[in-house]
Order: sequence, then C-alpha cells, then structure tokens
Amino acid sequence: MELTTLWFILIAVLWVGYFFLEGFDFGIGMLMPFIAKSENERRAMINTIAPVWDGNEVWLLTAGGAMFAAFPNWYATLFSGFYLPLLLILVALIIRGVAFEYRGKVDSPVWRKRWDLAIMFGSWTPPILWGVAFANIVSGLAINEKGDYTGGFFALLNPFGILGGIVVTVLCLLHGANYAALKTTGDMRERARKLGRILCAIAIVGGGTFLLWNQLENGKSWTWITTASAAVGLIGAHFAISAKKEGLSFILVAVALISAVVTLFGCLYPNVMPSTTDPLFSLTVENASSTPYTLKVMTVVALAMVPIVLIYQSWTYWVFRKRIGAESIPPVRTPL
Repeated sequence: MELTTLWFILIAVLWVGYFFLEGFDFGIGMLMPFIAKSENERRAMINTIAPVWDGNEVWLLTAGGAMFAAFPNWYATLFSGFYLPLLLILVALIIRGVAFEYRGKVDSPVWRKRWDLAIMFGSWTPPILWGVAFANIVSGLAINEKGDYTGGFFALLNPFGILGGIVVTVLCLLHGANYAALKTTGDMRERARKLGRILCAIAIVGGGTFLLWNQLENGKSWTWITTASAAVGLIGAHFAISAKKEGLSFILVAVALISAVVTLFGCLYPNVMPSTTDPLFSLTVENASSTPYTLKVMTVVALAMVPIVLIYQSWTYWVFRKRIGAESIPPVRTPL
C-alpha cells in the first residue's frame, strides 16, 4: 500500500474516532435540558462525560494535525475555504469547555443557567457545521486551478449540505441518548430511553435518505456495503432500545456512525477535495500530499504513539464505567 493511501486511511480512522467519541459528548450537552429536570440531574449528566470529554477532543486535534502534515494542500484549501464555519466550531468548543469548568464556580441558579445555555450552544453548533462541511466535501466544491475554494459560506448551505448537517446532529443526539441511558439511573435513564426511540426513528429516515442520496451521486460499488451496515445498525438500535438493551443499542448506533463516516471517506477517495469547477482542479491523495520522507517519519511516529493513546483512553473509560444517579451527587461546594 502506498503511504499516501495509508495516511488517507489513518486520517479517516481519526475522524471515525472523533465522531464516535465526541458524538455522545455533543449528544449529552444537547439533551441535558430534556433528560435532566433538576440541578442534581444536570450535574449527573455532566459527570457522565466529565472524565472523558476533553480527551475525546484530542482526536479532532490529531486529525487536523495529521492532515496538515500528511496532506498540506488539503489542509490549506479546507481550512482557508471553510474559515468561517471552522471558526464557529472552534469558538463553540472553547465556550463549551469553559462552561463545563465554570458552571459550578458560583452557587447561583442564574449563573448555572447561563453556563448551561453555553453548553447547549457548544454542543449543537459543531455537529451541524461538521455535517454541512463533510457533505459538501464529498459532493464537491468550487475549487480553482490554484486549489482555492471560490465559493462562499452560503454556497455550503445547499440541500445536500443542510441534510448532512441535520443527519449528523440527529446521530449525535441519538448517540448521546444511548450513552445517557447506559450511564445514568432512575428517571434519567427512562427519559433517555424514550428520547432514544424517537431519535432512532428520525435517524433511520433522515440518515437513510442522506446515505442513499450520497450513494447514488458519489458512491462506489463497495460503499453500498457500508451504507447497508449503517442502515442495519440504526434499525437494530431501534429494536434494542425498545427492548431496554441500551448497551447493545449504543454499540449498534456506534456501528452506524462508523459506517457512515467510512462511507463518506470511501466515496471521497482518491480525491480529498473534489472540484466542481473542473475535475482536473481536484485535490487528490497524490497532488495534495507531503514528501515520501515526511510520510515515512509520520508512519513511524504513529506506530509508536497510537497504541499508547488507545490503551490510555480505554483505561479511562474502564475506570469511569459506573452508572451515575442524581442521588449520588454531593452538595455544591463553591470556592471561597
């Protein structure tokens, strides 16, 4: 396998890890007002992701860094052309992180409510914009002979892009509902299950429409397999959550998410930024890549470091595997 293809696959794996792990983080933040009805329940919801949310974001940083090092032309076109949506995502992630840390610093309902709104903003914005961005990348963008994106922000808000944003958001909501059902007890667990059933039905219709549309427009013969895998995962998750098997439902939604991301990257290859202006202007794994020496060095570093990261994150989830209930939340202790 050529190193350019290997690094395209590795970058796809990093994005898979990001959407799988950060997906339920976003879902928890978006669903907090609907699942948590008291302050203790809201704190319990946040505590389900408190030990892991910042570690999950490392996958995004690593994916961006890998794109910069392995495919600098891809990185340059993407991050310059999508400057506004990526800036909004960055601001949302910063606000969300600050909100997690600051909401408990003052014992005031008004203070906490404001930070809860910040958590919601920081959780809703990224999945919407990521969905719009990836849908447009796969379907193609107005890229000129210099590799510059010549469209504007509003050109991204086409029907396919908007549907992509909706589908990614719904999948994150569903992923978060399953995670909440898996990690909480009592009334929160029941509310999460009920929301999960509703969201699963929406995801089946919306996700099925998006993936079928993508397959007909951009698909390859083998991506029918991953498209079908995503559909089977969502349908299976609906039956699993109806049977109160939230662990199985969580796994099946994860399969659907992973299959959907693999489908998008599979449809994209060997392009990394297809051009609708002229196919000759498209960025590919060949003309967007770094030198072979750079890719060789990166491969050695990746082989050494990636297993360590995976072991560490797996250990973190194992340590914090217990369920959390409102009754287990200690009294508020604010700084002096």
